[in-house]
Amino acid sequence: ARKKILKDKGAAPTELEEEVAKALFDIEVTPSSDIKADVRDICITGAQELETKSRNVVIVHFPYRVWKHVRKIHGRLVRELEKKFS
Repeated sequence: ARKKILKDKGAAPTELEEEVAKALFDIEVTPSSDIKADVRDICITGAQELETKSRNVVIVHFPYRVWKHVRKIHGRLVRELEKKFS
C-alpha cells in the first residue's frame, strides 16, 4: 500500500494517507472490482479530513499525471472509497 503514496523525499505519510492508500490497494486486489485495472495506475500525494455539519469528509490529492485515470473512474472510485470509510 505504501507504493500508492508519492511524497517528497524524507516526508512521512500521515495515518489518513496510509488508510486511503490501503483502501486503493484493497480495491486493486479485489477480484470482483470492475475498476481494478484502472486503480493500478493511480497513486495519491496527500489526504485531508474535514469536519462538516453533518459528517466528516476526506479530500484526496492526486498527482496531475494520473488525473486522466482518476477522472475516468471518478464516480465508481468515490463509491468504493465511501464503502471503505463509512
